[in-house]
Amino acid sequence: MRTDYCDRSEELGKHIIDMGCTVREAAAWFGISKSTVHKDVTEKLSRSNPALYKDVKAVLERNKAERHLRGGEATRIKYLLSK
Repeated sequence: MRTDYCDRSEELGKHIIDMGCTVREAAAWFGISKSTVHKDVTEKLSRSNPALYKDVKAVLERNKAERHLRGGEATRIKYLLSK
């Protein structure tokens, strides 16, 4: 098994848990695409470190449940600044 993507997926997982960040924020922090982050923390991390994957999945589920609130707030700010 290759260790480079395993190390990256574990590093991504730890960062997401510690910071409580979204996939998009983690991608920007590490300078990789959102697709790569998502694939690493869902597919590769579940095989290499199931315990860490469980914690990351909880953060991602919380972010998914809150995304409509973040989108609404961003739109509200956009229109407040355009006036």
